[in-house]
Amino acid sequence: MRVARTKRGGRWITTCALIVGHSVGSIAAAHATACRFPEQGAGRVAEVIDIRTLRMADGAEIRLAGIEPAPGEASAGLALRVVGRDVVLLGDSDAPDRYGRQTAFVAFDAMSVPIQLQLLADGTALASGSLAHRPCATELAAAEDAARRARMGVWSRDGVIKNAAIPGDIQAQVGQFVVIEGRVLSVREAGSTAYLNFGRRWTRDFAVSISKRMISVFAEAGIVLKTLEGRRIRVRGWVESRGGPRIEARHVGQIEVVGDR
Repeated sequence: MRVARTKRGGRWITTCALIVGHSVGSIAAAHATACRFPEQGAGRVAEVIDIRTLRMADGAEIRLAGIEPAPGEASAGLALRVVGRDVVLLGDSDAPDRYGRQTAFVAFDAMSVPIQLQLLADGTALASGSLAHRPCATELAAAEDAARRARMGVWSRDGVIKNAAIPGDIQAQVGQFVVIEGRVLSVREAGSTAYLNFGRRWTRDFAVSISKRMISVFAEAGIVLKTLEGRRIRVRGWVESRGGPRIEARHVGQIEVVGDR
């Protein structure tokens, strides 16, 4: 979906506040290239539908790439930043998703830092872990990590990262995007799926499912599933209920090893 091209707005460094103790100008200087993609359109933001979706003045909907909503965080701050502003849309393609939305990084001009980095640094969004572009995905994860360490936004509250050993807490988040951390008890395969199990009772305990077709992709990225047994990992994704709570890891960035045996 091509968005009508309009006059570009002001630079990010003249419009945003401080991020985790650094000015946006310094962030822009430090991160000038990792999430810079070809321009796929431009337009004026008319409305913020939610923390990851914008409606443009021509009615087109834009899905913010690389982020998911943080639990309990409102989109009012995003609306203050972008509604009425001219923005550019950056990405590898302007093709719509199955809901008719264009997925893009959004910036105030083609040389600015995408607003996704601001949302992560403010603690109002979570990194999705779904980007195939590893340098940009690493940058988004670093922005989230900085917010977590500084206890910004959602990270000012305890319990944002759920404990994999407490499946009841995870089950309560079915239908939500959640970050979960724990030690992998076992790695098993059944049919076309591999499972990272965090408990012994599959009908109750939390597990991560991974298609066998993706095992080699994870291995190429340095995540060999069989070696995760006994290790502490952090996983992110949409929680489903399949006996016990489940997350399907479709992308390498959804799994992070955070501790050894």
